[in-house]
Amino acid sequence: MTTKNYYSIGEVLGLLLEEFPDVTISKIRFLESQGLIEPERTPSGYRKFSQAEVDRLRFILREQKENYLPLKVIRTRLDSDTSDGMVRPYDETSPGVRNPAAHPAARSVGVATAKRKGRPKKDDTTSMNRAELLAESKVDEVTLREIVKSGLVTPRMVGDLEMFSQLDREVIDACAAFIALGIDVRHLKAWKVSAEREMALFEQRIIPYLQQRNPGAREQALEMLDELVDLGERLRGSFIDVLSRPYSDGR
Repeated sequence: MTTKNYYSIGEVLGLLLEEFPDVTISKIRFLESQGLIEPERTPSGYRKFSQAEVDRLRFILREQKENYLPLKVIRTRLDSDTSDGMVRPYDETSPGVRNPAAHPAARSVGVATAKRKGRPKKDDTTSMNRAELLAESKVDEVTLREIVKSGLVTPRMVGDLEMFSQLDREVIDACAAFIALGIDVRHLKAWKVSAEREMALFEQRIIPYLQQRNPGAREQALEMLDELVDLGERLRGSFIDVLSRPYSDGR
């Protein structure tokens, strides 16, 4: 019997749910954004997790669940390999190697746009540091600092560098435009909270499919997620159209 080399994020979720029933795809992505796990990417931009990365993720979740350790302490244990044997020592090719120069975020990688059910997948693998972001976008240093401090984006740390993905840049550009129109940065948190609640609702629908360990069921879950995201965008836009109509009818 051969062991599977890589797992999708949905398959990883299915492997972890029995031991960690509260884990979600958003949680896994958050741990990745903090640099605690580093799944590889397919040419289409999808995450793929090695068994070593799954073991690393399991260790992080156990430390949080059983020892209530903060991520900063867990990161130190992982980096110094003082994890009581729960995480294997890293070799040069391990996805868990903590070598800033080899970190995927330390280089810009062009990724082809993938499509599923006609919905384009946005590139979230090409990264830029703070200086590059400021040079390429319209945001200034003060505004960027406010946005990061408010938790609207969480850059990945690579050594002393803050690395931002293309999706981070989209959020930052949108936030900067709101701020330029007089919307205070603290009020922008409402959009993030709303998105997190929306995603939590979607996860309740797709997790039962992901738990089945059936490739067909997992594909159905991903297709359902695409449809839910599209419907959420349509419904949200329709509500805004209805609410703004009284101000635009007189034009």
